[in-house]
Amino acid sequence: MVIAIVGASGAVGQELLRVLEQRQFPISELRLFGSERSAGQTYLFKGKEHKVQLLQHDDAFKGVDIAFASAGASVSREYASDITRFGTILIDNSSAFRMDEDVPLVVPEVNAADAFHHPRNIIANPNCTTIQMVVALRVIERLSHIKRVHVATYQAASGAGAQAMKELETQYRQVLNGEEPTVEKFAYQLAYNVIPHIDVFTDNGYTKEEMKMYHETRKIMHSDVKVSATCVRVPSLRAHSESIWVETERPISVEDAKKAFATAQGCCLMDEPEKKIYPMPLFLSGKDEVFVGRIRKDLSDDCGLSFWCVSDQIRKGAALNAVQIAEVLIQNHGIYT
Repeated sequence: MVIAIVGASGAVGQELLRVLEQRQFPISELRLFGSERSAGQTYLFKGKEHKVQLLQHDDAFKGVDIAFASAGASVSREYASDITRFGTILIDNSSAFRMDEDVPLVVPEVNAADAFHHPRNIIANPNCTTIQMVVALRVIERLSHIKRVHVATYQAASGAGAQAMKELETQYRQVLNGEEPTVEKFAYQLAYNVIPHIDVFTDNGYTKEEMKMYHETRKIMHSDVKVSATCVRVPSLRAHSESIWVETERPISVEDAKKAFATAQGCCLMDEPEKKIYPMPLFLSGKDEVFVGRIRKDLSDDCGLSFWCVSDQIRKGAALNAVQIAEVLIQNHGIYT
């Protein structure tokens, strides 16, 4: 297959290269695209150097089967027609098309079949926080319909990109050296701090990040579930954590929930609190799964269940999910039949 990556030099673009190679994705030709700043850079893939081409309004995507885009919403909107006009399937990692009715929003463990209806040749990759949450929610939904979700996120610097990760590392060094910390990627200094503000605030007091979790969850799960989120940036480098409370139509026991998570696709149960075993981002960066632990009954609601989950934002929250979408299309012949 001929594969293209738009935004190849970014954190997600680099992770896409690693995931494609690790999963032995069938590639006969790889084309990399980027901005003027990254054009000309070379990256090694399967022992061969590939040069980043300048992304332009031309026919460079002719012959490409699948293009992965992770260069921001404005870039995706501007170049989507150039990418798709020759029949290329665009798997887009930005927010540009997620809520468009004619663009499927896909997490393969939850709604893989949606990927086959893509009239504009565009499939959207959901927001990172939504992806890991719906993988876990789907497990509960199979036991009893979820009526309501409250979630508080603990989002690593990786969610703001490679430069944000570097800034956090720099801030720690600067603070320890008694220097004024550099603050460019976040609203405030993130080192030794938490910031209850991700994306811009909307008129209802929630941020766009929080509203994404509301709207995207309902679209992916084809559900009337109500979602209330508080999204917080924390000073960890990579992998997001979420504290999730669900209200279901009927009570679910902790034992049944644990059994379901232990065997669910894309999940890994880590729940032995007596042995201090529970998911933590420090140890789970670079992993594929959504790790779930601290499962317990809500003390105020018999139909309530609380749990904690951790997943690598760059991997499952972005690059891996995109590649899994492509694998679904190939395995089920959704592109070529």
